[in-house]
Amino acid sequence: MPRNRPRKASPQPLSQLRIIGGEWRGRRLQFAPVEGLRPTGDRLRETLFNWLQFRLPGARCLDLFAGSGALGLEALSRGAASVEFVELNRRAADTLRAQLQLLGTDRGRVHHQSALDFLAGDASAYDIVFLDPPFTADLWQPALAALHDRLAPRALVYVETPRDTALPLPEHWQVEKEKRAGQVCMRLLSAA
Repeated sequence: MPRNRPRKASPQPLSQLRIIGGEWRGRRLQFAPVEGLRPTGDRLRETLFNWLQFRLPGARCLDLFAGSGALGLEALSRGAASVEFVELNRRAADTLRAQLQLLGTDRGRVHHQSALDFLAGDASAYDIVFLDPPFTADLWQPALAALHDRLAPRALVYVETPRDTALPLPEHWQVEKEKRAGQVCMRLLSAA
């Protein structure tokens, strides 16, 4: 009589996203299907990168809570000098490293650690920061507070939240642009 052995769960297949502009326009890349990971959609990315189009070439960028890496990869495709990707989930970080290798770029580096730990140990200054944490984690305020000393002059911070989430800003911060689309509110912030 054969024994019933538990089957090993096979890992979920990778999901895909599409780069919408720049050098890698139309390129389909993979990302890990991690619970809670929701890549910024094409329309929102198009709006965001229209906002950033004149500031992006040559910019030093930080993609906190990188997940799929959609924002940082789009930034690299559109001429950012470099992107630091910070992702806590091991599978998502490994998949992102593989995508950077597939693209043949050395302008992106992946850090497998929490965003707040990264900010506590990093002394770099960034021109553009993408801040899109898991919505259930409520990490916007601590991340914004930790970012203040990591911003270059005239830096911009993109923040994505659920549509009706109030976002009290730290002192001397202001909203440059804001848009609601579907269940999401996107904001572009600057700090004086």
